[in-house]
Amino acid sequence: MSWAETFRTAAEALLGRRMRSMLTMLGILIGIAAVMLTVGLGDGARRQISKEINNLGSNLLIVMPGSPSSSGVRTLGPSAMLTLDDAALIADPSVAPDVVGVAPIMANRFSVAHDTLRTTTGVSGSTIDWPGVRARKLVDGRFFSDAEQASAAQVAVLGPITASTLFPDSPAVGGEVSIEGQSFLVVGVLDSVGASSLSNDDDTVIVPITTMAQRLTAPASARMLSTIYVTARDDASISSAHQQITRALTVNHATTAADQGFTIMTFQALLTAADTMTGVLTTLLSGLAGISLVVGGIGVMNIMLVSVTERVREIGLRKALGATPALIRRQFLVEAGILGLLGGAMGVALGVVGAAILTPLLALEVTISIPATLLALAVALGVGLGAGVYPAARAANLPPIDALRSE
Repeated sequence: MSWAETFRTAAEALLGRRMRSMLTMLGILIGIAAVMLTVGLGDGARRQISKEINNLGSNLLIVMPGSPSSSGVRTLGPSAMLTLDDAALIADPSVAPDVVGVAPIMANRFSVAHDTLRTTTGVSGSTIDWPGVRARKLVDGRFFSDAEQASAAQVAVLGPITASTLFPDSPAVGGEVSIEGQSFLVVGVLDSVGASSLSNDDDTVIVPITTMAQRLTAPASARMLSTIYVTARDDASISSAHQQITRALTVNHATTAADQGFTIMTFQALLTAADTMTGVLTTLLSGLAGISLVVGGIGVMNIMLVSVTERVREIGLRKALGATPALIRRQFLVEAGILGLLGGAMGVALGVVGAAILTPLLALEVTISIPATLLALAVALGVGLGAGVYPAARAANLPPIDALRSE
């Protein structure tokens, strides 16, 4: 019997039991679709997190007051406050040669108003280096100047959400906003970077740090910083910049390495942690989805064993006419392989449709890769063939006389 004849016979046997064949493929279909969607969701989540982190700034390090405790909460001690002196020290090339930009931040939440419109948002005081360090551009107007920073001018740069909230029908640049009852001239509007689960940098107000210290902050806190953003020279310099900042602040705060009183966060570490978390979650969910593949394989084996029992006389007749055990085994393996392959193909189709539906619903790109699709088909074929080995061997080992005598 040729391979073509084997495939034709197998197809006729499966078509003769359409409902049974469809139900048998269902387990493999669901398993393949579930694994594809789980992997696609994990890959989409990793890409989304990476995009959100990269939007915060390239080669960025964030220095925050307080040291992390065992519970993950930062603790503030007497030496844990960051000041403008710390920012100036980090910006000194002789102290931190791998640092190319420093943007100290004084931040608080204030009520910001324009005419009858009002919103509560984060107001940050920083320096003229802020746009470069944070990799932000302006869509309208300009950033405040060095002279305005030196004179503590009452000027402000708005985030796009803040601008559209307070100036829905008119240009924001040239208008005035009130922050804590004080009038500020709007000189620029930032370009959008999109809101994320990490932050919402589109809803913000940036003012000169001198203005923040003198007009919006209590005198006792006029030199205290909430954050210092630092830009390293390049990706390869992040680690050395981290060490230089740590050494400088440890000496300046007169603390030890074990009790630094400050925390330095790099987004490379955050990306690694996020990749690890999403990878573990994806592996776990893929394992759970893979259980349905095992169930599907058991279903294929069960149906093939039933088929062997039902076709005992057919097997005996074939053997009596000269069919070898190898040909009988091949026929049943081909039937099992077809069930697995068709179930896998329909599972891939369901996975692609599911990805197209879930992407807009979850606002997260569910990616379906060609290598993953080919691997899914190979796995489905392997499950079908693996599940058909025992029934095929049983059919091949049936004695012809016993088969022909069965009722």
